[in-house]
Amino acid sequence: MSKRGIGIVGTGSIVHTYQRCIDEIEGTDLIALYSKSQDRSKTARSEFGVPVYHDLEKFLALPEMDLVCICNESGLHGHIIGEAARSGKHVLCEKPLEVTLEKADTAIAVCSQHGVKLGGVFQNRCGDHFREVWDAVSQGKLGKLLMGNAHINWYRNEEYYAKNPWRGTLELDGGAAFMNQGIHTIDLLLHLLGEVRSVFGTVGTRVHRIQGEDVGSGILTFSNGAIGNITAGTALFPGHPERLEVYGEKGSILMEGGKIRSWNVKETPAPDLVLAEPTGSGAADPKAIGHQNHKKVLLDMLDAMETDRSPMVNGTEARKSVEVITALYRSSATQKIVFL
Repeated sequence: MSKRGIGIVGTGSIVHTYQRCIDEIEGTDLIALYSKSQDRSKTARSEFGVPVYHDLEKFLALPEMDLVCICNESGLHGHIIGEAARSGKHVLCEKPLEVTLEKADTAIAVCSQHGVKLGGVFQNRCGDHFREVWDAVSQGKLGKLLMGNAHINWYRNEEYYAKNPWRGTLELDGGAAFMNQGIHTIDLLLHLLGEVRSVFGTVGTRVHRIQGEDVGSGILTFSNGAIGNITAGTALFPGHPERLEVYGEKGSILMEGGKIRSWNVKETPAPDLVLAEPTGSGAADPKAIGHQNHKKVLLDMLDAMETDRSPMVNGTEARKSVEVITALYRSSATQKIVFL
């Protein structure tokens, strides 16, 4: 793999995760960061040890930059993706790809038009335990799929929203508990069970003073006939590890906090994984998530650039969870089933 220069949009805590990944990947350099705040640019320069630009055009004009990692406010992802693509830079975007389908589709189209790769960061697909679940489902070991559930019943305190006022807003966060916290586990559910045919949901804001939801639930009907239940919250003290369940005619597998907690599959013994206490869950602390799965995503993206293939989660894949979540919001607003 040839030497690759990486730029990062955003200066929040997630940048430390990317910095650790880049430091551990041979042949990559963190070139620069971008922040729209001139004041933040000055303080971040000493914090991260690289130039921090507040002029996007100058940032994207850096010739040594091959890949832009987008880690800023969700509702601004599409704009940055478009500018990066027009500058000839490949793009790796944190979740969600965008907060509306229209903006997500525009982002996908502009990357295709300018011949750059667009990858989505859904690092939980890379976990060893989830890979075992994926192998079992994709190889048909559970037989006909009957039901899949995702529960992200987390807690965030008032400081979490007060410290970053864009969180929980419709314009920049696209919602709250589902679009921000729940989207990773929902992505895993969709990856396992396939296309969704319809959504019926309800959301509410019961505790936090935000525009988006801090509690919600939904019922999914999948194209293969399976049904699903999803719940999410940021007001559910003290916050419980995210839970993923898949049921088939030949058995069931349950995950909690990224770990397999129950494996009951006919004629298929449990994999040789240590069923340790869940680790790396963001149930109550968003900083509790490690960087190793992010590293796998970044390595995959760099290889996709090098070999001219699609990344493991391309724009079309990253779009799917946004479609389901925005359908759930629409269903709650209209109190009607939404067909996808």
